Amino acid sequence: MTPWQGPPPPVVPQKGAGDWLRILWRGTALGIVTFGCLLLLLVVRLIERPIFGWHRPVTPFITQFVCRMAFVILGIRHIVRGRQMRERGAVVANHGSWLDIFTLNARKRIYFVSKAEVADWPGIGWLARSTGTLFINRDRRDARAHNGLFEERLKANHKLLFFPEGTTTDGLRVLPFKTTLFAAFFADDLRYILHIQPVTVVYTAPRGQHPAFYGWWGDMGFGEHLLKVLAAKRQGSVEVIYHPPLRVADFADRKALAKACEESVRSGLSA
Repeated sequence: MTPWQGPPPPVVPQKGAGDWLRILWRGTALGIVTFGCLLLLLVVRLIERPIFGWHRPVTPFITQFVCRMAFVILGIRHIVRGRQMRERGAVVANHGSWLDIFTLNARKRIYFVSKAEVADWPGIGWLARSTGTLFINRDRRDARAHNGLFEERLKANHKLLFFPEGTTTDGLRVLPFKTTLFAAFFADDLRYILHIQPVTVVYTAPRGQHPAFYGWWGDMGFGEHLLKVLAAKRQGSVEVIYHPPLRVADFADRKALAKACEESVRSGLSA
């Protein structure tokens, strides 16, 4: 999948002594909480998996704790609007940054659907695998195999979350939704029991910063972007808007469902 290029990223100013001090204490605190709790998660999972299989009654709460603490450490305000879906099904959202992982996990027990190459990324791949991320190849030829994986996880009452744009953006727009992954929800034994909840993630930059401050796209390096966020003297906010769930059976096909989801997500960003 080719990354979205978009406009040139905002210029990152030279860092002073204060910036490096913030990077040091925030980065250290975030690393201790993240990797310490995920080590605990792996230990608990050794007991949880043979007893409950795909069902995870304990470990998702560890993931939620890590993600909530991340915003406390970073100083980013986390706002939630709307009702979280209680029905069985999946969640779709716009994709603006690596921060989306923390943003969307902080309030809802979900499992991400990610492109296969993420599994091999240093650090991030390990985190993703340990929290139950489902890795797929975004290729139409693999659609049938993906459907089987989706069905298995959905029947275990997992709330799968995927980004239909297929790439990150600057967080200021919603790209057209790709429809391939929506096909899995139309399996005969799933379409009448599943709902899809569209979610809009809205980042507000720190005062005086470029509106796309939290956006991560194109050829931007992860390390550079992480340092920029850690160094920020003032932080902004992120708002998560849960839109009304859509019943899969109410739509004729995957294209109609994808379009309705895209319109809901786009309405939250434009508002």
